[in-house]
Amino acid sequence: MAEHHPERQSAIDAHGIIGDMRSAALVNDQGSVDFFCWPEFDSPSIFCSLLDTPDAGIFQLAPDLPEARREQIYLPDTNVLQTRWLSERAVVEITDLLPVGDRSDTLPLLMRRVRVVSGQATFRLRCAVRHDYGRAATRARADKQDVTFSADGQPTLRLTADRPMRIEAQAAVAEFTLKQDQRAAFMLGAGDDPRLGEDHGDLYLERTLKFWRDWLRQSTYRGRWREMVNRSALAMKLLTSREHGAILAAATFGLPETPAGTRNWDYRYTWIRDASFTVYAFMRLGFVDEANDYMRWLRGRVSDCRGQPMKLNILYAIDGRQELPETELTHLSGHGGARPVRIGNQAYEQIQLDIYGELMDAVYLVNKYGDAISHEGWKHVQEVVDQVCETWQNEDVGIWEMRGEQHHFLHSRLMGWVALDRAIRLASKRSLPAPFARWDQTRQAIHSDIWDNFWNEERGHFVQYLGGTALDGSMLLMPLVRFVSAKDPRWLATLDAIEKHLVRDGMVYRYRNDDTGIDGLPGTEGAFAACSFWYVECLARAGRVDKAHLEFEQLLRYANPLGLYAEEFDSRGRHLGNTPQALTHLALISAACFLDRKLSGTKNCWQP
Repeated sequence: MAEHHPERQSAIDAHGIIGDMRSAALVNDQGSVDFFCWPEFDSPSIFCSLLDTPDAGIFQLAPDLPEARREQIYLPDTNVLQTRWLSERAVVEITDLLPVGDRSDTLPLLMRRVRVVSGQATFRLRCAVRHDYGRAATRARADKQDVTFSADGQPTLRLTADRPMRIEAQAAVAEFTLKQDQRAAFMLGAGDDPRLGEDHGDLYLERTLKFWRDWLRQSTYRGRWREMVNRSALAMKLLTSREHGAILAAATFGLPETPAGTRNWDYRYTWIRDASFTVYAFMRLGFVDEANDYMRWLRGRVSDCRGQPMKLNILYAIDGRQELPETELTHLSGHGGARPVRIGNQAYEQIQLDIYGELMDAVYLVNKYGDAISHEGWKHVQEVVDQVCETWQNEDVGIWEMRGEQHHFLHSRLMGWVALDRAIRLASKRSLPAPFARWDQTRQAIHSDIWDNFWNEERGHFVQYLGGTALDGSMLLMPLVRFVSAKDPRWLATLDAIEKHLVRDGMVYRYRNDDTGIDGLPGTEGAFAACSFWYVECLARAGRVDKAHLEFEQLLRYANPLGLYAEEFDSRGRHLGNTPQALTHLALISAACFLDRKLSGTKNCWQP
């Protein structure tokens, strides 16, 4: 594709996200939709200039106000985004949304609404749909007042407008001038979407605002960080499939963990680990339906149509597809020149033994605060736990999906213990039949193995894997899953070591690749945002509340102006990796809830 010009691309943290729980689009603070996969989260993109140039697809809409101050806000308590321009000549706002339809299978419709608040402004529009990640030759054609976009074998899209448009370079373009209180509206959707021919934009906006606000009112959080917690909840809900109940790791693919680096992955899928953590966060805020919906989706992954158990994979497509082979989009130059751009994720072939623990923790909590487990469901749990008993001593690639050698990772052992512990607790509370003696014997064996073999006396801290000496940010989960007391001397020594070697201004690295060379990938990466919030919670649980409070406030300043977070931070606290990242937002919620509790002495949301 076109030669890379990084100055044309917006920073990762210069974006808001809109969505309808079937797909999502990123809108930058210049008024351009520069990332949009349609019609599903993991469908091929139709706008992908975030990972290349405008030639990869873009929907530009902005006033000619080069001197204006630009800002973005969400309409309160919603995922409806507004981009604003403020200048001496005019104040302008563009409202963007994907309307939430009456049905879960309604195809996504992109609505863009322009309004001049004061003054007068001339606007320029360019909508360049590029099918199949920009690989298909898309043709734009005038169709009365509309423009249609088609490509062989690809769905036809139609753009409607209440302003005249013309075709240039296979894109719809327009120029128009609006005075104070004048408006313009644009809608892009399926070629046969009946909503495109209707003048019901105000109704769709009001319904969508009502949907998000009604949903958020269910939150039980009343703490001091309500705005940030609510934004995190809204981001996680946006990443939840309304039709299937699956929960995405992130909305994007290919955004780099290192500027101009090669660590560029596709996160538009459901990881059992991340989604199970998200269930924990939803339930913490009182959103029980989301947790129950996810568990129903999960039942379809662990058993077939006859109820027979199936192998549990690490990740799945939202519709349950198991095979997600990686492909490199060599025609895309990448964000900031970071190549290759990958779609699919070969991690689906990996062995990660920790997922059973995260899964069982979610099952336990849903049964405690949501729907009780069925007879068939308990049979599947027994299959999972028996598998943990058989495999917990095996090597794997660990939580961070290492692409180097397999090891006996501490985190995988820890989560094996969690799987057994939660299964035993669930069976006891529900009076369910279980091989208690065998499960408890294995639980005790894992407990002893961690204390005996993963504590390094010479280093004075726990270690990442058996025989190693390195630290790992996932160790921060040890007190959070109640394996070790948050004030145990050995744990505090490990926490101090993590502070010394993995923490930089409150930002926590997963591990130091330059020290261990363990992940089998070239280069390094940024600090991991979720680990940074786990660190805050560990400090608070250890009684270091003032320090936790300060670190938390600093991390909140690293959010983008809309309160969103990507996967990682660079050395300046700017965002790296795919965005928004569910794991980051749920870790923020967990830290906020516990820190609130310590600072106020009251429970502002449910605590496990």
